[in-house]
Amino acid sequence: MNYTRLLLAAVAATIVDAVYGFIVYGNVLTAEFARYPGVFRPAESQAPYMGYLFCGIFIAMLAATFIYAKGYEGGQAVMEGLRFGLAVGVLEVGYDFMVGYAITNTGRRITAMMSIASLVEWMIVGVVIGLVYKAAVPASRRSVGV
Repeated sequence: MNYTRLLLAAVAATIVDAVYGFIVYGNVLTAEFARYPGVFRPAESQAPYMGYLFCGIFIAMLAATFIYAKGYEGGQAVMEGLRFGLAVGVLEVGYDFMVGYAITNTGRRITAMMSIASLVEWMIVGVVIGLVYKAAVPASRRSVGV
């Protein structure tokens, strides 16, 4: 495992995820979040928490990049990253949003919107991780054990 590439991939994924989050969650879904003031902070009061947000994204991307590197199977970076991102996205949709819907007082609409947004987000992040991390050993020389 190449820790320099792991760190670079995590940084790149953090930046891409933050931009995606600003566009989708910070703009496109803002009106939907406003329907649940007891659940989501109003946009004007979020500034003091941005450090936590970016730190949390970076920690998640470090973990995601590590998992990607451990599961890399020797394929093309884009396809490996896309498959990885899809798997993580499905995990998040099932565990975070569907379970969250069951235990919080939010609606189906926001659950569906957040699920779709998160699935797309993780697919994009997966591709970024795949492109930046790449394999330490060429696919032709690496054996994959099960």
